[in-house]
Amino acid sequence: MARITFHTAGESHGPALVALVEGVPAGLPLLAADVDVELARRQQGYGRGRRMQIEQDRVEFLGGVRAGETIGAPIAMLIRNRDWRNWEAIMDPAPRPEDDTPEGRKRQVTRVRPGHADLTGLLKFDREDARDILERASARETTARVAAGAVARRLLAEFGVRVGSHLVHLGGVDAHAPSPLPADINTAADTSPLRCLDPDAEQRMVERIDAAKREGNTLGGICEVVVDGLPVGLGAHVAWDRKLDGRLAAAICSIPAVKGVEMGLGFEAARRAGADVHDEIEPAPGSPRTGNVRRRTNRAGGLEGGMTTGEPLVLRVAMKPISTLMRPLDTVDARTGAKAEAAAERSDVTAVPAMGVIAEAMAALVLADAFVEKFGGDSLGELRRNHDGYLARIAARLG
Repeated sequence: MARITFHTAGESHGPALVALVEGVPAGLPLLAADVDVELARRQQGYGRGRRMQIEQDRVEFLGGVRAGETIGAPIAMLIRNRDWRNWEAIMDPAPRPEDDTPEGRKRQVTRVRPGHADLTGLLKFDREDARDILERASARETTARVAAGAVARRLLAEFGVRVGSHLVHLGGVDAHAPSPLPADINTAADTSPLRCLDPDAEQRMVERIDAAKREGNTLGGICEVVVDGLPVGLGAHVAWDRKLDGRLAAAICSIPAVKGVEMGLGFEAARRAGADVHDEIEPAPGSPRTGNVRRRTNRAGGLEGGMTTGEPLVLRVAMKPISTLMRPLDTVDARTGAKAEAAAERSDVTAVPAMGVIAEAMAALVLADAFVEKFGGDSLGELRRNHDGYLARIAARLG
């Protein structure tokens, strides 16, 4: 069974991040610019810290791409950390003389931060310095995910699938997006410093961010991811691990600081009667992508029985406030067990706009995997023939 998989490696202040994507068919046009544009979008957002001013992420292909096309081999990508030169003595993979001194290397973290992986990881992996944990737990790792997701969304784009997101809540302020949403959500959202489609709400959000920064505090929020152009029938109902809603939820909730995901109405569906939840179906001749039918509403968010319906896929993703506060919370020193104030690493006030871009990438990776799972093919041409044949059969069923 054809599948798309990916792995990442690297630490926040190490020399580089690496992404390895396997299963992409041969013949897909792919340029570094296709990845770099997504890396730049991830660095957007009012409320980001100095790291975004230091890093200017660019991808280098190390394998799997030749003459501007994928060749069917694993795609290896490198994104260098420009800040490495300031951290080489701290993050050097080789032993250093200071390692054997009582002081050890500089910038050790033992005053573990509430809400971060510091303490749990330190105990689990039996480390003395929580930097061994936080460097990998850092959201900087998602740079490599966005690179992998850029490859996936490039594949989806070949079949008319668009992945977008916008911010719907931040720091207690709800945004009211236009209805219908813009045809190209990202073109509209990316012009906003918070990737928000409600200018009035955005101004109030900016004020909340400024206030939180003055207080040494952080803010969370919610983004909505919308995927348009998917055909009916991706995913499957036959096994728990093939249900697309479960696969999407796992991928989205793996993003650092994400604590919840909703599909369609989400939790609101539990508060309504069935007639106010389920989407009535009516004929729609000439729409083979949806089976020549349409839903009068899209409360299910484009998913029924673990499969796509052909309607837009709608996810809402909740991110908690970042756990590094400039006004440190109470904690313990993991080396002595004594009470202490938590360490304060360089951090953002909020990263919710960037989280939306990361959620797009994770959704694209899951959907591209489901796409090749359904249609197969070692080359883009074979995948296209299988896709087009499937839609032709669907059109004949209810045409």
